Amino acid sequence: MVDSGARIVQRAQVDTFSRMTEPVTDPLPELERAVAEHPDDAKALVALANHYWLIGAGPEAVGDLASRAIASDADNRAAWHLWALAESNPRERVSRWQQVSARFPLDELAKANLADNAASLAGAEHDYQAVDLAIETYEDLLSTAAQPEQRSALEKAIKTLKGWKF
Repeated sequence: MVDSGARIVQRAQVDTFSRMTEPVTDPLPELERAVAEHPDDAKALVALANHYWLIGAGPEAVGDLASRAIASDADNRAAWHLWALAESNPRERVSRWQQVSARFPLDELAKANLADNAASLAGAEHDYQAVDLAIETYEDLLSTAAQPEQRSALEKAIKTLKGWKF
């Protein structure tokens, strides 16, 4: 006799295998339909923009949808993130991440993107102001970091950036 726990595991394995063999449906038509039916729905706009980003539809399409979502709901952080990600010019992308970080001061992902993009800009353009911005932002993240691995990575990034000479 199989106990109930083993039956549950067995059923879960069958369900998982069943889902793995089902044809995968592309959500794009549903997302586009949702936006067409609700052109001012920030959540629908963000979902479509995110899907476009993941399939590589290009920064213009993503940026347009993200901007529309922001216009519809200025507090939608996902829209702001997609708006910043969609900027292809590195200096302008840093500026956008600064705006997102200022608008959402507790958003550590926005701060990490700001710091990473500033460091990238600094390396590419030998820009000491961008180095300073990256260090300042990493130090801000370090001040609230709780995990030892996170603290270690931030400390290493800060030390590395402080040693840069162009």
